[in-house]
Amino acid sequence: MAGSRARTRAGRPLAIADAASVALNDLLIAERRYPNRVGQTYRLRYNPAHSWFYFPEMRRDEALVFKVFDSETDGRARFTPHTAFDDPSTPLGAAPRQSIEARALAFF
Repeated sequence: MAGSRARTRAGRPLAIADAASVALNDLLIAERRYPNRVGQTYRLRYNPAHSWFYFPEMRRDEALVFKVFDSETDGRARFTPHTAFDDPSTPLGAAPRQSIEARALAFF
């Protein structure tokens, strides 16, 4: 129903890692090749010390904002690993999670 505030569980919820639980050597460089350039992203090596948070019942009127990269190296969080995953507690037949990703740059 349009405008509904009810929470329902969606398949493959979004999860983010607590940056404080991710060691620098847990990040693996993954090369991204494009027609006119080569870029890099990170993949995450498994570490049982990682702490994860997930959001199985987000509504259409909610947003999750998190940092993907910060160039500062003064101890603050620089990356937020994130993924979707198969949640065994999701009811059978649950609709898949719908997601819109928007990126913004902020310079200080």
